[in-house]
Amino acid sequence: MLDFGYLPDKPISIMTIVRARISGPARKVAVMLAAALALQGCVLSALQDVKSETSLSSSFVRPDDPQEAIGAREHPLVLAKYGGEYRNAEAEKALALVVGRLISVSDDPSRVYKVTILDTPKVNAFALPGGFLYVTRGLLALANDSSEIAAVIAHEMGHVIANHAILRQEKMSSAQLGEDVVHEVLGNTVAARVALAANQLKLSDFSREQELQADAIGIRMIGRAGFDPFAAARFLETMQAYQSFKSGKAALDDDFTFLSNHPTTPQRIKLAQRHARFFGAPGIGERERERYLTGIDGLLYGDAADEGYVRGRVFSHARLGITFTVPEGTRIDNQPKAIIVTGPGEAATRFDAAVLGRWHSLEDYLKSGWVNGLREDTVSAGTTATGLPLASADAQAEGWDFRIKVIRIEKQVYRFITAAPAGQGMIAGVSDAITDTFRQLNDTERKALAPLRLHVVTVGQGESLGQLAARMKGTDEPLKLLRLLNGLGPADLPEPGSKVKIVSDG
Repeated sequence: MLDFGYLPDKPISIMTIVRARISGPARKVAVMLAAALALQGCVLSALQDVKSETSLSSSFVRPDDPQEAIGAREHPLVLAKYGGEYRNAEAEKALALVVGRLISVSDDPSRVYKVTILDTPKVNAFALPGGFLYVTRGLLALANDSSEIAAVIAHEMGHVIANHAILRQEKMSSAQLGEDVVHEVLGNTVAARVALAANQLKLSDFSREQELQADAIGIRMIGRAGFDPFAAARFLETMQAYQSFKSGKAALDDDFTFLSNHPTTPQRIKLAQRHARFFGAPGIGERERERYLTGIDGLLYGDAADEGYVRGRVFSHARLGITFTVPEGTRIDNQPKAIIVTGPGEAATRFDAAVLGRWHSLEDYLKSGWVNGLREDTVSAGTTATGLPLASADAQAEGWDFRIKVIRIEKQVYRFITAAPAGQGMIAGVSDAITDTFRQLNDTERKALAPLRLHVVTVGQGESLGQLAARMKGTDEPLKLLRLLNGLGPADLPEPGSKVKIVSDG
């Protein structure tokens, strides 16, 4: 097995496990690329680093409550996995108003809930024992009114109320399976132990019955609180449409944890509508769209600056001052600790950064032991098309070819690790197609890079969807995304004077 290990005398940063939506051996190699590499002083990680070690003071945790102790223990792991806490006063205020109304009608109004917005574009929400609730800014961007975000939060509160979060902690057999898989890939290393912590969080999915029970509890809560009880079904439909949109671009499975595979989303939608009808016909309850849109106006959308930006097939990082382009037929996923490129075919490439350290040459760095299975006779040195120092080497393991390329800029090393099925003769072409485009950004390009944000605009008289979509910046298929972000069906048109969300820079 090819083992990307670590040098024990150096500090390391651990890459989280990434499960690309590809099948068979390509999935295995993508996981290996994502999980099996431990770095010395990872630059991408250091720049991104968790923005807040904890958003919750330990004084909020009651020492006599074992559930809160569990949630408090896992809270830093959640922040590390999802990019830290996203602070936005208006969005937090909008959430606080929703949570307050839900607590007042819950079956356990004495329970203290701690809600954290996670700084990731992934669309997700989940709960930990003790009332620790999480929603991502990606999910906030997709919701269209207070009733929809209330449906999401009430669903997660339902898991807490029903003690589901505690019950899943007891599934140690499932966690043990994850431990075995991690050790197969990483061995008994520090990397394995940290990856295992993230894997246990991922393995602790709720059962089909628990998801349905949380849906029922949540819909009952939002109905009692005066929100539109049909919001849960409506937002599940939006999530399903968004998942289909992203799946067409080979999105990661992790993007849609809230849409559990058990039960299927169509079934959840039908059951959610059935529960909502106990409160009356569609049209009852409050949606509070304008109040919610005010709360998320200006919300960061997509990649954060510390992680760099993906625009189409191009990855650029202003602070590091670097960019590269991936070929047609591939997809690029910007993860907190690395960039994962899948394709063409069954190939996969991982990009990250490290500090060169004490090694005097890139050849010595390649031979320094961080890649087991390296064929030292293939180590060679050269330069990139723009004159940057470069070294490359090959490795082989279990029917896979690996091409490792490292590029030096001052004391930093930028690393491309490409894997492809052995014997197909594609490894060099795939690797070269990406690394040949690697270069430094000029000052003008660096200044031009800016994050995307969600802006709430008023639809003008006679303004068409096409004209609104033309105001979108930095996104693929802007018209389709505009419909998704605003919950518009194929025949729906926003009325003049109404508010809609668009994505733009600045």
